[in-house]
Parts: sequence; C-alpha cells; structure tokens
Amino acid sequence: MRKVGVGVAALLAIVVSGKPSVSLSAEPLATEAALTGYWLSQDHDGVFKIDRCGQNLCGHLIGLRYDGTDVPHGHDGKSECDLLMLTDFQPMEGSNKGRWAGHILDPDTGHLYDSQIWTTQPDVLKLRGYIGLPIFGETQTWTRYKGPAMGPVCKIPDSVK
Repeated sequence: MRKVGVGVAALLAIVVSGKPSVSLSAEPLATEAALTGYWLSQDHDGVFKIDRCGQNLCGHLIGLRYDGTDVPHGHDGKSECDLLMLTDFQPMEGSNKGRWAGHILDPDTGHLYDSQIWTTQPDVLKLRGYIGLPIFGETQTWTRYKGPAMGPVCKIPDSVK
C-alpha cells in the first residue's frame, strides 16, 4: 500500500480543481538562508531538501513514508527517492518581495505547476501550488525537519510522526 505523497497529492488535487482560496498568508520573511535545509511536508509523508541549484533554489524529495520495502515510483517508472520536485525558484519583486516563485512536480502525472515558497516565522515554510494565478491554489505549511537521518531507500523513520 502506497502512502507517500498524500499531502503533496492533496495540494495538487486542489490546484487542479481550481478551487480558489482567499488567504495568501502573512507577510513573507524569506531569504535564501531561511528557505534552505530540510523540510517535513504538512502531512508528514515527505522530507524535502531545499538548496541552491545554480542561480535558483530547488528541492529534492529525500524522505518518503511508505509501507513495505518497495520505493514508490512516479508515472515514468523511476524511483521517487531523491526526486527533483521543486524547481527554478527565484526571488519575487515588488509586493511579493520575500516570496520565491518556481514550479512543483506531480510525480504521479509528470505535470509541473506554478508555486511559491516563503517563510513567515523561523522553521516554518509556506508552499502554495496553483494554476495560472495564486488565488487558484492552496497553501501548505511545512516545518523544518530536525529528526533522524532517512532510512534505507529514503524511508522516513517510523519515529517521525
């Protein structure tokens, strides 16, 4: 039974449905240093490492929650372990200063969606995925991951709740 990606999948389902959400959250405080590091997804089913990739920020899925010993695979049959899911994040300007815009990959379909990341307080990251305009999306709250190292084949340790 596959459990991974429930939080990310739920975000993407709302993005695809076009359900508007009015709250875009508090004033962003995000600097590159505040965004980089390890992040636990909202539903605690994925750990991402956000780091510099060339001139931009990107994020790899380095921890997954799943049953058994078979690492989940994306639509293309490739392992989701160390999958590049957050790409091309660049700082935004003007009224969106403090936010970074880029893309998020849905590994089940291979589709890329627009997204933004920012922080409003230390150790809390906001990720908003959307189609076209940010109002047509939803924001997830991720927390800084400070738990134990990932198990074999990117498995999140059972002690992480």
